[in-house]
Amino acid sequence: MKPDVTAFFDDATNTISYVVKDPEGTSCAIIDSVLDFDYSSGRTDTRSADEIIAYVEAEGLTVEWLLESHVHADHLSAAPYLQERLGGKIGIGDRITVVQDTFGKVFNEGTEFERDGSQFDKLFEEGDSFHIGQLRGDVLHTPGHTPACLTYVIGDAAFVGDTLFMPDFGTARCDFPGGSSEMLYDSVQKILNLPDETRIFVGHDYKAPGRDDYAWETTVGEQKAANIHVGAGKQKDEFTKMRDERDATLAMPKLIIPSLQVNMRAGQMPPEDEQGDVFLKVPVNKL
Repeated sequence: MKPDVTAFFDDATNTISYVVKDPEGTSCAIIDSVLDFDYSSGRTDTRSADEIIAYVEAEGLTVEWLLESHVHADHLSAAPYLQERLGGKIGIGDRITVVQDTFGKVFNEGTEFERDGSQFDKLFEEGDSFHIGQLRGDVLHTPGHTPACLTYVIGDAAFVGDTLFMPDFGTARCDFPGGSSEMLYDSVQKILNLPDETRIFVGHDYKAPGRDDYAWETTVGEQKAANIHVGAGKQKDEFTKMRDERDATLAMPKLIIPSLQVNMRAGQMPPEDEQGDVFLKVPVNKL
């Protein structure tokens, strides 16, 4: 089946969120939503999520899933807000427990922070399947960018998160804790083993040099032929050398500190203090 896919581009974080609809009905899933966050003021805003809500309500859709491709380091998830307004179950990869353990220590969360993935409604493993109405989705574990990255193959479409970008931009960084350029190469090969006509929807786009417009849809065949990092038969040792050297030059994402604390909690803020206030921590010399 060919799902109906509607994309929502967030200019502040270059994130693409997707509404994926069963073409035979009204059921849908929302993938990689965004909660707007102004770091300088510490204020959140729901305008990006509200745009998705308006679309879902206007189209008369029923949200069955709120899917996360991984624990994002560059934006906050709006999944709890969307769940409250629209329903649906929040899902992520089962290796979220590894991420929670790692960053629970980085942010000194203490024993009250559960590291078992229980903040999410569903933890997906490699080979799991799910349904959006009559539309089947299959789960590929595609680590490398993070240990918990998933690719959701829904009908003829693959939602790859940050694992792959558009062919002229390449692949994701691998220098976060638990990341690995070797694992990323293997994960990319798993995606490229899908049929050539499979549509690929990426999680971010930054407009590669020479390209005027943002883009987020490509195919397995196009990635095989033209991806500047892994296409045209590039070998693993060549890729890992390039990726590791490139990653060593990259700065941390602007929103990594708030994003990780919120997203490892399935989009929830840390617990309120006695006065009902919420605080995010800034670890010094930890990242």
